[in-house]
Amino acid sequence: MSQRDLVAELRAVQLTAPAEVRERVRLIAATAELSTTRRFLRRRSLLLVVPVAAALAGAVVLTRSSGHEQRTGLAAQSPPSPAYRAATATPAPATGSVPKALAPAPSPTRVQRYGATIGLRVASPGAVSSAVKQALRITSSLGGHPSSVHASAAGKAGTADLVLRIPRRNVQEAVTRLSQLGTITSEQVDIQDLQAGLDATGRRIARLQRDLATLRSEPQSTERDRAIAALTAEVQRLQRAEAATLRGAQYATVRLHVATAPPPAPTHNGHGPLHGIGVGAYWVGVGSVYALAFGLPLLVLGALAALAIRAVRRRRVDALLSRP
Repeated sequence: MSQRDLVAELRAVQLTAPAEVRERVRLIAATAELSTTRRFLRRRSLLLVVPVAAALAGAVVLTRSSGHEQRTGLAAQSPPSPAYRAATATPAPATGSVPKALAPAPSPTRVQRYGATIGLRVASPGAVSSAVKQALRITSSLGGHPSSVHASAAGKAGTADLVLRIPRRNVQEAVTRLSQLGTITSEQVDIQDLQAGLDATGRRIARLQRDLATLRSEPQSTERDRAIAALTAEVQRLQRAEAATLRGAQYATVRLHVATAPPPAPTHNGHGPLHGIGVGAYWVGVGSVYALAFGLPLLVLGALAALAIRAVRRRRVDALLSRP
């Protein structure tokens, strides 16, 4: 038999694999496919583990930063040392001494507009009422009168605002006596000199009166009478303004504010011992949301790709085993 006949005979023979061999090939293909899928899933799981680890690391760093800021804030709010308090303390007044009010004496030779503002603190609303009554008595005894009085009380708080008109010659004594009705919290004195303006007004009135005398010496005419009437009206207006300024300067305006001490501000003791745990849980939750937002789509795509690869390989194995 020639070689060609042998090759043709071999090609014409159809060999069929035994069932045991076919089953063994299927098991080997399934095992290889399962190991490949596991390796694929392990690689894709890293895409989800990395964002989660980054989120946890960020939460730890932020929690430590928050704790550091909290400790820094508490350190900044710590009470000063005894040496600092001793160096910055204000000497206490002697026992029985009364704080002196800032009340410069008005000028006896110049016309001035005198104003004073006094703030006092008392112990209770009853003390506010008592201070108001004493202030009115002091004002009356010095020849003055109240311009306005307003007082109110609510619970343990009380306030009163008085505007007093006191003769300017007695304003220094009035400020001193009113300042003794409580603890001085604020004080202000305003003095405005009016003498220069009055002198200028006096010179203008004198000039107008000289003009009037000149006009009255002229022959009578309609124009002369009109000019005299206009100058006379201007002189009268200036004289009224001058008199009003002098009357107003005779009295000083004293504003008195009396109030109880404000309630103490609420103290903040800082965060509790579990504050750090709450902050850490918050940032872990934020990191988890970011990890799911970015890692879950990648994981789904990887799973779909693995299923597609598995289906293709299964078709190839089935096609190979189905051949005769």
